[in-house]
Amino acid sequence: MTRLSALPLLLLLGTVPSLAGAAELYRYVNDKGVTVLDRLGVPPQFIGNGYEVLNEQGRVVKVVPPAPSEAERQRLAEEKAMASSDAQLQRLYSTVDDVERARVRKLEEIDGQTSVAKANQQSLRTQQAAFQAQAADIERAGRQVPEHLLVQIDNLRAEQANLDKEIRRYADMRKQVDASFQADKQRLKYLLERQP
Repeated sequence: MTRLSALPLLLLLGTVPSLAGAAELYRYVNDKGVTVLDRLGVPPQFIGNGYEVLNEQGRVVKVVPPAPSEAERQRLAEEKAMASSDAQLQRLYSTVDDVERARVRKLEEIDGQTSVAKANQQSLRTQQAAFQAQAADIERAGRQVPEHLLVQIDNLRAEQANLDKEIRRYADMRKQVDASFQADKQRLKYLLERQP
């Protein structure tokens, strides 16, 4: 008999948590600026504004803050990217002198590539001058300049134009690399000064 009477009691106790959950109130502000108390929850269009969950005594048991604005999301993303960049910078370099040594090495590498391109360009100019002199000799002799010689001269001009672009690209790259390393030096200096 005791068993049978305990069963309804257990069933009743099993429903208590759901009754307690049903007693929760959700407080939010609607689109008219009115504060609303609702047992059913917060409508989806107002969730982003944030809300509070109150217990049956009317006490706040949970606060859901408003979703960040687009500007705040952008700021948080920038802060996260900066933190990641700072961590990588500190993994790469221990001191500002390390950054300077890396900068010098990289600029020397670019200067070497520029020197090679300029040497190649000079070689092409010499070849072009020789072919043009040969073509001029042929014309002075009253003969027609062979097509293959004209094609070679045009090809040398095109190669020189490509090397001009490459040399300008190296000059731009040198400026960018230098500016980037200078910024890294300043940032690392700042980070190191902040360390205890």
